[in-house]
Amino acid sequence: MSIVSISTLGEHVGETVTLRGWLYNKRSSKKLVFLEVRDGTGIVQAIVARDDLGDERYNLADRMQQETSLTLTGVVKAHPKQQGVYELAATDLTVISAVAGEYPITPKEHGVEFLMDHRHLWFRSKRQSAILRVRHAIIKAVRDYFDSNGFTLVDAPIFTPNACEGTSTLFQTEYHGETAYLTQSGQLYGEAAAMALGKVYVFGPTFRAEKSKTRRHLAEFWMVEPEVAFMDLEGDMNLAESFLTYVVGRVLETRKEELKVLERDTAPLERVTGPFPRIRYEEAIQVLQDAWDARKAAGTLAKDPEGNDERRPEFGDDFGADEETVISSRFDRPVIVHRYPASLKAFYFKRDPDDARLALGMDVLAPEGYGEIIGGGQREDDLATLEAAIAHHGLPKSAFEWYLDLRRYGSVPHAGFGLGIERTVAWTCGLGHVRETIPFARMLNRLTP
Repeated sequence: MSIVSISTLGEHVGETVTLRGWLYNKRSSKKLVFLEVRDGTGIVQAIVARDDLGDERYNLADRMQQETSLTLTGVVKAHPKQQGVYELAATDLTVISAVAGEYPITPKEHGVEFLMDHRHLWFRSKRQSAILRVRHAIIKAVRDYFDSNGFTLVDAPIFTPNACEGTSTLFQTEYHGETAYLTQSGQLYGEAAAMALGKVYVFGPTFRAEKSKTRRHLAEFWMVEPEVAFMDLEGDMNLAESFLTYVVGRVLETRKEELKVLERDTAPLERVTGPFPRIRYEEAIQVLQDAWDARKAAGTLAKDPEGNDERRPEFGDDFGADEETVISSRFDRPVIVHRYPASLKAFYFKRDPDDARLALGMDVLAPEGYGEIIGGGQREDDLATLEAAIAHHGLPKSAFEWYLDLRRYGSVPHAGFGLGIERTVAWTCGLGHVRETIPFARMLNRLTP
């Protein structure tokens, strides 16, 4: 008798099959027990009849506790009212392992901290399993997009010898008598690889030691970073648009059922098609100023701790979550904001040749208040200019000699960006916090389980 997965039951209607899984839920009457069994691919209802299995197996099913692991044999039947749903008329069952006691996560409401403390069990639930499957679909789409468009995957190191943009948000560790840092980004290494391979992407975990408790920040997260030789800012924006459209489209195509479980309104995702609106930083500032003016007229300006009205946005201000929400709310799909003040960007951004105040950088802001999910731009390719930028930022030139070599030996225009997987999962699934987007979240006050 074949052992099958729940996801393939539709191929075995009328057949007797065996599956293995865990008890997810149960209800019973005097003559029937209805077992909801999950196996990692789905959930099926199995009907255990006293008359068919006898008192011993019926009582075994009736006493079974949530998360008991079991083997179940039965006849596959199509649900009489729900198309595409199947049931199992049980003919036999055995317990693989009984549980030690009552399952900690009961159907009642639990606090977030309790659920995070039991994260190793929490993602057995329908909702959390759906999120992890969407995450998988996003990661697969990321790899498929780049692999099918001539990119080569290049793995960047996790330990780095220098703090590229200061040490305040880096985790420091000892490395055989030297100081090392957990990487914030694989970008610089991606640039080196692009000079050899043309089109590359780095994909791996990155770390930020920010003392942040917001719904959009994790201490450890995954990021994909393409880097392309002979590409300028315009090409970078085109790549980000094409890439993001592909990834969201694949999720809509392959994870319909999971999005239903999450009760995600897919209409905003279905609008993620090119062309994306593109606005300059100055235009974004104007949007914020207009919103400030409207709030002032309505008497609804926020107050600072001293009781003063919030300051009117001006050129040179960076955007936080609130500002990004205001900007993106003007559009029905992701919006690309480009040409930020150079003072807001890292030393390696190329300046706009038409306005030295500006960097050739861009961010993609997701709609619905999810903010920046892509950040990148064109890199400085002139040796002298990059050396001056390193000095201006007070960075040790010796730590960047290898990076400067990329400009000494065959420098070319190049650009790239980074996309955070967790923020993309949060947006795609419609989640309120990134802690649910990764199997085991690492946050300011959480290092377990």
